[in-house]
Amino acid sequence: MTGLDKIAECLQKARQVILSGHVMPDGDCLGSVAALGLGLMELGKQVTLASPDPLPELYQFLPGADRFLVGEEALKGTYDTFVVLDSSVPDRLGPLKELLVRDLVVCVVDHHVGNHDFGHFIYVDPKAAATGEIIQDLLDLLHVSSRVDIASCLYTAIVTDTGSFRYQNTTPLTHRRVARLMEEGVDAARLNVLLFEQKSLLHLRVLQAALQTLDFTSCGRVGWMSVTRETLDSLGAREEHTDGLIDYVRSLRGVEVALLFKEIESGCWKVGFRSRGQVDVQQVASRFNGGGHLRAAGAVVRGEGEAVIKMVVRAVLEVMQGD
Repeated sequence: MTGLDKIAECLQKARQVILSGHVMPDGDCLGSVAALGLGLMELGKQVTLASPDPLPELYQFLPGADRFLVGEEALKGTYDTFVVLDSSVPDRLGPLKELLVRDLVVCVVDHHVGNHDFGHFIYVDPKAAATGEIIQDLLDLLHVSSRVDIASCLYTAIVTDTGSFRYQNTTPLTHRRVARLMEEGVDAARLNVLLFEQKSLLHLRVLQAALQTLDFTSCGRVGWMSVTRETLDSLGAREEHTDGLIDYVRSLRGVEVALLFKEIESGCWKVGFRSRGQVDVQQVASRFNGGGHLRAAGAVVRGEGEAVIKMVVRAVLEVMQGD
């Protein structure tokens, strides 16, 4: 593990930089990549913003969104430095994992607990509410001037990963950071409308289908929903249209752990975990080679739908009994 100042020194020396986050990118991932990328451009670096998967429609408003290269398209360039953000394991880089075997300096910045030993310079702060919080500090170390476009990207990163400041990862420092971003010109009201108050009809159709699968353990403390590949394909929906579904399960009175099972391909399920109280869902996710935080985590599990659900629910109950 290195200090954030060492990451800054590495980036100051870099000339041709590619930045990427994880597959199925979220607001923290994309906001962090865009913010740091725009900052490095200000410093005169040749910068490529990349994403393993296409950007969800929800985040197309982000400054710099039109600059992203997607998937293998980003592999065509020449770089001397690869910056990995918000990704705890190489597999989450999708096709961009190939960059790790090139002769590049690799910098890793994250706030997730996991195995980050694939980088030359690694900074991980699990206490940070979002990777965007760390990027805010890194931009300060790089002496990047305050700009509303960068601040808007950082606000998006922080507000999405804290669930609009509702999650327990929100700290007094988080609010001070966001206050500073607003002082730099962020239109928080506008961004919150774009992020949280505009749902597509497809999103509601997927929610309608998912609610038909809502189920609970006999104790009522674990609840879950599932979305099959067939459902998404029949609706013409994409992965992004499942965003936020798990929060409906988590909001139910009595539910301590909420789960969402999303079939990303035949026999392969992305499982989301959310904890309302003291249950460490990162511990559960780690059993399936996943990771995350105490209250929010994820993993990819292979198998038939019902078998995967039973296996994961059993693991959750075992951890709850241990607590």
